[in-house]
Formats: sequence, structure tokens, C-alpha cells
Amino acid sequence: MNLLSKYWKIGTTLLFGVVVFLCWWLVCPVMLSYQEQYQMFLMDGDYVWQLLSVPDGFAHCVGEFLTQFYVNHALGALVLAVVFVMIQRLVWRLMVAVSETASGHYALSFIPVLSLWLMLGDESVLLTFAIALILALATMWVYEMTGKRLHTYLIILLIPVLYWLAGPVVLLFAAWVVIRQFQTIDSKWTGLLTGALSVIYALACILASSWLVPYPLFRLFYGIDYYRFVEVYYLMLLITMVLCVLIPVSLYWVPSFKKIRWVGFGEAIIVIAAFLLLRPSFYDTRKYDAMEYDYLVRCQNWDAIIAKADKKTPDLPMTVCATNLALGMKGQLGERLFDYYQNGSQGLAPSFERNFSSTMLTGEVYWHLGLVNTAQRLAFEMMEAIPNYAKSSRAVKRLAETNLVNGEYAVARKYLQLLEKTLGYSKWAKRTMLLLGDEKAINEHPVYGRLRQSRLKDDFMFSEQELDKIFGQLVMQNQRNGLALQYLLAAPLLDRDINRFMNYMIYVDGLHLGYRPRSCQEAVVFACAQRNQRPPQGYINEMVMRSFSDFANIYSSGGKDAPQLRQYKNTAWYYFMGKR
Repeated sequence: MNLLSKYWKIGTTLLFGVVVFLCWWLVCPVMLSYQEQYQMFLMDGDYVWQLLSVPDGFAHCVGEFLTQFYVNHALGALVLAVVFVMIQRLVWRLMVAVSETASGHYALSFIPVLSLWLMLGDESVLLTFAIALILALATMWVYEMTGKRLHTYLIILLIPVLYWLAGPVVLLFAAWVVIRQFQTIDSKWTGLLTGALSVIYALACILASSWLVPYPLFRLFYGIDYYRFVEVYYLMLLITMVLCVLIPVSLYWVPSFKKIRWVGFGEAIIVIAAFLLLRPSFYDTRKYDAMEYDYLVRCQNWDAIIAKADKKTPDLPMTVCATNLALGMKGQLGERLFDYYQNGSQGLAPSFERNFSSTMLTGEVYWHLGLVNTAQRLAFEMMEAIPNYAKSSRAVKRLAETNLVNGEYAVARKYLQLLEKTLGYSKWAKRTMLLLGDEKAINEHPVYGRLRQSRLKDDFMFSEQELDKIFGQLVMQNQRNGLALQYLLAAPLLDRDINRFMNYMIYVDGLHLGYRPRSCQEAVVFACAQRNQRPPQGYINEMVMRSFSDFANIYSSGGKDAPQLRQYKNTAWYYFMGKR
């Protein structure tokens, strides 16, 4: 029976690990990419030593090392599954060390790790915290496995070591010592005194470290690298740490139940139900949508973006921007411009905000348009805006590319040499290094060669309120720049400026490109109707003319609030009325 019980517990843990793996691999892979792109772990001694030179540095180093594997979603999910299983098993070991009745309460050992899982719904929680938890729990387990005579020496040794390796989770160990001294020492007052001295010792280590490292005391108590925003306190960090101590030590006072299996089964049901009920409140689906759009733009998976927008209309600035870029890259922007929600010309190229999560996506738009220097500037801005002052592998890669396109080979080499020290980008960096100075290879490259032809030769500052003029400059310089051409005509339409659109349309017609997509034809019909003119013969598709005639009749008889107008919600006319 004991053997069966043992294998049942291990089987449950393995099943949990599989569920964790499948969830992060198949359900939330974009979170893995999000975390990976905002750090750059270098396989370099100086870089590792820099990480290790501060409290929680070892946990941070291990966390960054493991996070770099997130570039492959399956590996990233496997990393998290292993981390989660380790935390659960350590909590279980502590439960067994505390109480002989722990065997019937196996479900409770999952509560701390499920709390961590919920907490990871916040994209700013770093893997450093999970590694620090493992180190703290392992230290508590070592404390339990040694005899009482060694406890004083262990406390003196382990507290400063644990603090430097894992940071303020050392207070978790100190709290464990307080409670366990009270529970196991015959003289309660002696136990409490020893425990209290352990807490004071841990606090003294934190205070003393403020003289050694240039960080404010708040961050030393909170954790230098537990959370991406260094001046924000996230309560779930504290709750998860408390659960790691509370769950095991509470079993000391739990009586032995006769029908212990049914108690364990009931606990399992409660734990699973609580997790499923709480999980939606911790995971913001709109935020995850924005992350997924950004990831798909990074992968240049334009078809997947359009398919996602077809299922659910994008309504956030980032998602609208990504959808318009995907349509433009597929040459469909003019045909399907009003098939989706639009928020003005900002939906083409949003204004710059000092926000690391949206700046890179804006930079992608400028990169594909051919505004290479602007894309380079935004890559810099994104990296400088990362709250915990980390570097970004994605931004460094883009900086290498922009300098390569601009012919700044010495600068490009510097960034490529950095990427060569990473695991996820070293092969790409070595391949790209071969292009340096090879003008023919760069000009024949499908991406870099096209951008060299599209980019503006004269660098100048421009206002974000006059982006359409920049689109015009790009078209004037290279008439084959299809994305700039689509953006040039879409910008005034999205701003509901019909006169400016007509001027641009006349210019484009003069180029004899034959570019007359549906949205432009609808706008021309609308402009001609405003001026009591007929469109040029053969200029407008017969179906567009017929639809506009029906639209005008409904509008004349029922006004702009006529419900029948909803059938034309994907037309320029409906958009011009300000209905969307």
C-alpha cells in the first residue's frame, strides 16, 4: 500500500508537469517570447560576474540563463514545467518533515506552485523569483535534514549565503526557523529567542548589503530582480512566499483523520477549483492579444495576423497597427482597410510613447516602410525604456540590421559580436557577419537589398503629424515601395480628410501604377458626390457604383442612423460618417 501511495504521488506530480508544459507550449507561448525578448544573457565571464556581484545575483543569473531558452517555445515550456515540479516536490518534502500526517494532504503541496502560476499571469514577474524560491525551499529542507545540534551553525552560515544567492527570500528561511524552533524545541522561549535572532540576523544582512551595492533599501528588501518594474511592489510575491512556509508548518497542528484519503481528495478538489476560478482574473486576454500580435509581426507571419483579426476584430492601438501592417505587407490594405476597426492614421504608425512594449512594434512599421534610421532610433528607445535596465536581444538584433543596411559595418560588427555570445542568436550573428562589407550580397538579400532601395537617402527629422508626407517621399523615391504607396492613400482616408486624399490619388494616378483598390474607389465616388460630379468613365468598379447608389438612397430616406446602413459598415462611406 505504501509503495502504491508513493507511485501515486509521483504520478500526480508528473501529470502536473505535463499539464504545465502543454499549457505554456500550446496556450501561452507568446508570454515566453515576450519574456525572452527583453533580456540578453551573454555567455561571457564578465557578464556573469556582473550578475553575481549583487544580492539575488545567482538566482538572476540562473533565471536569465533559462529564460533565453524561451526562444524555442517547447524548450521554454519544459523549463517552466521542471521549475514548477521542483517547487512542488520541495514543499512536499517540507510537509513530510513537519508532520507524519502529511501523506494524506498531498494536494496542499501544489498550492504554492499554483500561486506562482497565477502570479506569472503578470508579464513583469521574472523567472528570478521562481529560482530564488527553489533556493530558499532547498535551504529549509537542508535545515530539516540536519540534527538540532547543527542548527545554530547552519543558521549562521546559511542566512548570509542564501541572501547573496537568492535575495530577500532569506526572510522566508528566517521565518521557517522561527516557527520550527517553536514547534520542535522543548523550551518554547529558547526556541522563540533563537528564531527571533535568526530574523534579526537576516535583516542585518540585508541592511549591511546596502553599504556594498548601489541600490536603495526598498529594492534590497523587495528583490532587485524579482519584478521588472523596480519601483512597484507586487503583493502576489509576498503571498506566494508566505504560502511556501504556511502550508508545511500548518500540518504540525492538523489532527490525524481516520478517513484521510477522503480528506486529501476533498482538498484536491478545492485547490483545483480555486485555481480555475482565479486564473481568468490574473490573465488579461487583451494584453495577451497584443503580445501575440507583436510576436506574429516579429515572425513576419502576416497570414496568421490577418486570420486572427478575422476571428476577432482588433481594437487596441498595437493590434490595429499590426493588422494594418500585415494587410499592407500582403498588398491587401487598400482592399480591406475598413473591414476592421480603425482609429485614424495612428493605426498605421502610432505616435512614439516611452513604452518598451509598444515601441518595438512601431519600429517594425518604420523598418518595413524603409525608414531605417527611425527604426534604429526606436530600437534604442525601446531598450532604454525597459524598466529593469536590461538589454534586449530583439533590439540588439535590429540595431545590427539597421547598421548593416546603412553600411555602418563597424557598428554592425559590434552588435553582432554581442549576439555571438548568446545561445539563441549566435548562429544568426555568425551568418550575418559574413555579409559585412559584401555590397553585392547585401544588395541581393531579399530583405536588406529591398530596404536599401526603399530607404530615404537624405536623413531628416519629421513630425509624426505629417507622416503622409513621409509616405509620399518614400513613393517618390521608389515607386515599387508598395507598403508606402498603400499607407500614403490610407492615411488621409483614416483621418477622414477627403480633399487631401484626392490630391494624393491624382498624384498616384499620374504615376500610372494602376493602383485603384476598393477603399480608394469608394472615396473617389464619395468625393465626386460631394462636388456634384460624376466619376471618370471606367474609373470606378460597377459593383462599387451600385453599392454607393443604394447607400445614398438609404441615407437620404433614413438619415445617418438608419439601421440598414450597417450592411455597409466595411466601406469608406460608413467610416466617413464617423460611425466607427
